[in-house]
Amino acid sequence: MAQADDPVDVLIIGAGASGAAVAWSLADTRMRIVCFEQGDWTNSGEYPTNNKDWESQAFGPYSIDPNIRGLETDYPINNDDSPINVVNFNGVGGGTILYAAHFPRLHPSDFKVKSLDGVADDWPIDYDQLEQYFSQNDQMMGVSGLAGDPMYPPKQPPLPPIPLGLVGEAVARGYNNLGWHWWPSDSAIISRPYEGRDRCLNLGPCTSGCSQGGKSSTDITYWPEAIRKGVELRTRHRVREISVNDEGMADGVFCFDEEGVERFQRAEVVVMACNGVGTPRILLNSTSERFPNGLANSSGLVGKNLMFHPISFVQGIFEERLDSHKGPGGCCILSKEFYETDLSRGFVRGYNMQITRGAGPLSTAMQGLYNGSIPWGPGHHEAFAKKFDHVASIGILCEDLPEEHNTVTLDPELVDSDGIPAPKINYTISENSHRMLEHGMDRAEEVMQAAGAIETIRGGQIRQSGWHLLGTARMGDDPETSVVNGWGRSHDVKNLFIVDGSIFVTSGGVNPTSTIQALALYVADTMKKNLANLFD
Repeated sequence: MAQADDPVDVLIIGAGASGAAVAWSLADTRMRIVCFEQGDWTNSGEYPTNNKDWESQAFGPYSIDPNIRGLETDYPINNDDSPINVVNFNGVGGGTILYAAHFPRLHPSDFKVKSLDGVADDWPIDYDQLEQYFSQNDQMMGVSGLAGDPMYPPKQPPLPPIPLGLVGEAVARGYNNLGWHWWPSDSAIISRPYEGRDRCLNLGPCTSGCSQGGKSSTDITYWPEAIRKGVELRTRHRVREISVNDEGMADGVFCFDEEGVERFQRAEVVVMACNGVGTPRILLNSTSERFPNGLANSSGLVGKNLMFHPISFVQGIFEERLDSHKGPGGCCILSKEFYETDLSRGFVRGYNMQITRGAGPLSTAMQGLYNGSIPWGPGHHEAFAKKFDHVASIGILCEDLPEEHNTVTLDPELVDSDGIPAPKINYTISENSHRMLEHGMDRAEEVMQAAGAIETIRGGQIRQSGWHLLGTARMGDDPETSVVNGWGRSHDVKNLFIVDGSIFVTSGGVNPTSTIQALALYVADTMKKNLANLFD
């Protein structure tokens, strides 16, 4: 029988991007707030860049793929029926530990795609309602960027942009020659000392953890502040299911602690912040007589409408040296030239072109072996020298429209180390997305040629790209077509809130972390404004 712990006012499940933000904001209420995180704290002294084998660790213990990492704190994921693998990280900071920190916001048009383009659905909120929370989050995270981007309403990042480097300068030349939009990336990486942290040192491998602390992961931004304000964070606590009482209200969670002991934590309010795969996994596993198909699932939409953002890329090989392994790999410049709908292109909605730097020596060699551009044996060194530090890449990140057949369900056989069913992904890339990816690669080749590349390599669609886990518990005004309302509260369970990427109605065509955190702050602020009648 599970051990029962003293009740808390608010229980947050997940300590990543959204869980950290909502914990920090709700701490103003002085309620007793506890956060359960199934992973642990990371030690920056143990990140791969402190060791000589730093690159190889990205293919093992610091892989972005939990199925490769295989840590006890991870849960396995069945990706067999998906061309895109889910990649994430379980621990304090969540995906921000290993993300590239590319930090654009959704555009105003992304909230109104039904009205503008006749596809998918409009959000019940808009950009203007989130603007103050975008700005608040930029301050808390420490965002570097340049004001004045004509593709956005006015905004002012708190820090100057990350230097473009030779890669950015070379590719920007191509965009200039074509007369196409480009702008320095908004980056959750500090370009100068900020809030007790020192600036980015251009170490490069952001996606295996930042030893310097220049990358803004929530374990070093939001969480120290939230804990000082009184929030309790319990690591190695893995939630199995959410319990409901006879009135249909959530009354707590069953979990396993760091010793593997089953516990029951009572709570007056439950907030889910487990990402677009972890959240539906727990909801679907929380069955009862009242909710036989999973908690908060009267609409039947929990786990449906999964959106990933399919990604392809084009490499340009330049004769001049670009020092392309130096600097934040995913943060350089971007282009929104093809972001909004133009039906003459053969698809609806659009994509972001994200210019990224080159890889380190080991990754360069392995990528070259994989795509045939660097042989293994005679000619290896000559081909390697031609590519290493001479490469720039353009990633095509396309808007993924919601489709109900793209799902997260519970695997009937696969389980984690505590016996909890693992998620199973069923996902297909739409014809609209395929056309978008092809169009984007064609345009990227044009840019590289205009920039002076002596060779281009089309990389195709990337399998290890399931960072952006969106849409599986969507928000909306109608309980029959959505899971939560316009401020994250479940239509079915009045004291259950969701704040992660699963509440996205549409995906936009940009990395979502900035918008996920703005939404979490918005939900928390709305909860604070409605404390007197929170469950009405």
